[in-house]
Amino acid sequence: MTDRTESPKAALHALRWPLRLTRAGMLAERLTRAFWPLASVLLIVAALLAFGVHEMAPRGWVLGGLGLSAAAALVALVLGIRAFRWPRATEALDRLDRTLPGRPIAALGDIQAIGAGDAASEAVWRVHVARMADRARAAKAVKPDLRVAARDPYALRYVALTAFTLALIFGSVWRAATVGDVTASGGSALAAGPAWEGWVEPPAYTAKPSLYLNDIDAGPLTVPHGSRLTLRLYGEVGALELRETVSGRPIADTAPAGADAMAQSFEVVRPGELAIEGPGGRNWQIVLTPDSPPEIAPDGPLAVEANGQMSQPFSAEDDYGVVGGRATITLDAGAVERRHGLAPEPDPREALVLDLPMSITGDRRAFSETLIENLSQHPWAGLPVRMVLTAEDALGQQGESAPEAMILPGRRFFDPLARAVIEQRRDLLWARENGARVARLLRAVSFRPDEVFRDEGAYLQLRVAIRRLEAGVEAGLTSEAQNEVAEALWNIAVLIEEGDLSDAAERLRRAQERLAEAMKNGATNEEIAELMQELREAMQDYMRQLAQQQGEQGQEQAQNQQDMQEITGDQLQQMLDRLQQLMEEGRMEEAQQLLEMLRQMMENMQITQGQGGQQSPGQQAMEGLAETLREQQGLSDDAFRDLQEQFNPGQQGQQGQQGQQGQQQGQGQGQGQGQGEGQQPGAGGREGDLGQDLADRQRALRRELDRQQQGLPGLGNSPEGEAAREALDRAGRAMGEAEQALRGDDLAGALDSQAEAMEALREGMRNLGKALAQNQQQPGQQGEGMGQAQAGGDRRDPLGRDQGAMGRVGTDDEMLRGEDVYGRARELLDEIRRRSGEQERPEIELDYLRRLLDRF
Repeated sequence: MTDRTESPKAALHALRWPLRLTRAGMLAERLTRAFWPLASVLLIVAALLAFGVHEMAPRGWVLGGLGLSAAAALVALVLGIRAFRWPRATEALDRLDRTLPGRPIAALGDIQAIGAGDAASEAVWRVHVARMADRARAAKAVKPDLRVAARDPYALRYVALTAFTLALIFGSVWRAATVGDVTASGGSALAAGPAWEGWVEPPAYTAKPSLYLNDIDAGPLTVPHGSRLTLRLYGEVGALELRETVSGRPIADTAPAGADAMAQSFEVVRPGELAIEGPGGRNWQIVLTPDSPPEIAPDGPLAVEANGQMSQPFSAEDDYGVVGGRATITLDAGAVERRHGLAPEPDPREALVLDLPMSITGDRRAFSETLIENLSQHPWAGLPVRMVLTAEDALGQQGESAPEAMILPGRRFFDPLARAVIEQRRDLLWARENGARVARLLRAVSFRPDEVFRDEGAYLQLRVAIRRLEAGVEAGLTSEAQNEVAEALWNIAVLIEEGDLSDAAERLRRAQERLAEAMKNGATNEEIAELMQELREAMQDYMRQLAQQQGEQGQEQAQNQQDMQEITGDQLQQMLDRLQQLMEEGRMEEAQQLLEMLRQMMENMQITQGQGGQQSPGQQAMEGLAETLREQQGLSDDAFRDLQEQFNPGQQGQQGQQGQQGQQQGQGQGQGQGQGEGQQPGAGGREGDLGQDLADRQRALRRELDRQQQGLPGLGNSPEGEAAREALDRAGRAMGEAEQALRGDDLAGALDSQAEAMEALREGMRNLGKALAQNQQQPGQQGEGMGQAQAGGDRRDPLGRDQGAMGRVGTDDEMLRGEDVYGRARELLDEIRRRSGEQERPEIELDYLRRLLDRF
């Protein structure tokens, strides 16, 4: 019997701490569920008082709010008391027992009802009790369930707790004590007497912290100009007074009366005295930190590119930072040479104002940037102007640079006709009264269009512009008509200057823009391949037109292109292949950089044609064969006309005359090519025997082909070279057969042989081109054709560096050897900053530029 009772008591004694903790948790549960509304009301009221809401609201509202809060707290307290029940020990013991398997604690209190007195049955019972006791000893305290979401579905308790936490961080618990001032009769002061608070908030652009006047002793106080000072007085009205001479307000407003005197806010705009008079008052001598106006000045000479784009570096500084700037350009009328179209008084025009780029990274208190603009179409382009740079700070103060006299940069035109059109455009924009004079001069310039115009489209556009100008002059030329005609004249001058190159450049620009857009939007590999093919075709067309234009413009443009860069065809192809590879690999940042570099190179490119601007032997051979093919075609046409004469004698008139002209042209060519090789100069002048004349021309053409075959370069022993020789041999034999047929008056047979000769010539030219292209890829051989540089000559990449081995782009040599390394570094940094300021660039590129600026 003793064993049966001792074991349960020992087990229950071991449960005393788990039982106490469980009971405490039950107490927390019931308090939370009963009094969470009361706690929420108290937290909300405390937060409002800590934020000083009672100080800003009218007294009636404050008293009403306090009454409602007290009523709500009382109701919550009564409901909480009614719902609260103190947890009993048996309840805690029951909760603890329910967490154990088999309810062992309840089993320890049971008494054996069946089998009492039976030794075997009692032994089984003791074993059962001992087992339950072991289970009871393993009991642990039950965690309380403090969740009241079912009772508070809108989470009002969390709103109250958050407000109270913010009040502790940003508010002041001492403000809660001032609620007595509001509730006291007549708003009388607290027993402790009047009090005050004050802050000084410097302007945001100064990045200086606010000052709490209660923590600052009396004496000198230095604050930035434009700081806002806020003061609040507590207590009986009139117990404390403010006296100040720093706001610049009229004296009558510096000391407002009544309730307005309890809270004041004003800006500090001049030094002076600030005093709080009364119990606990204090005074300060306010000293202002001056805000100096910004300074700005040019930071180097004006640079002008070939297309008229100007670059003006400048530097600016301010004690707190520059927020904006502009460049103002005005006409320097006194420096204009007033003659011809500039003799009349100019039309009034507003000054040209350009926004200056601001640094987007780093400190704007001192920085350097570059103004980049193209003002080629402005009416003052090419005229003397004055430019003034202006910087502005956050306070509105402005600083200006000294006026800089210069000639407003504009695009240069090399074609004489284009220069004449641009000059008349300038005179028209100078003054509207020049309209009649400009129309007369343009008519004089275009009087004989076949002698001055290369493009009929440009002539037609100019005639339309002249008629518009004359119509405008008759009706009284308006500024709108003036600008319209000026725009048309600009387009005409560009068309005359560039010719077909403008269309090719536009296609190239469009292809580059589409490719850049594809990079930004993530194009597929198929789309990339299609866009790259479009770019290659546009670039080839641009290079071809550029080469043709350079050949037509002669030495004048060559002298003005000494600074242009050179690029070879292999390097261009390598760059295009590299660009496509980068895009397909998803390396869009590098691809965008390479595309931008390619765009700049194409704008300043000079196609090289052999060494020293001369054609290579391969080019000369190909052009000689092409000329031979054209002459053979002309000879075949003349033979065909003679054949028609045999069957249509009535068509003697116009066709016979055309045949004689072809004979005379063929005679001149034959004499130029065949003299010294056995042809008699007078053989081609016989009009009575056309067949013999054609035979002589055919013989001269065959001998010219033999001479060209002996000087063909770079054929080697390649299959293409052998095929070229065989094809040219066949062409020579066919020419000989045509000659024999012409001497025998067999015009039909001669036409067949001439057709065979022309086909063989074409095949020979194709094989020769393949042979030259194959030799071009072999190291140590001369490059052929447009865009190739001599292997033994100056092989340089588009940046002016020595080209690497095996035709690769780049070199391992020092790129800055012999140059100002630090100056070059500054130029690169300025360029990065300029590009980072162009917000129209893709965001991925701007992010890359910002990371470069952060690093360097």
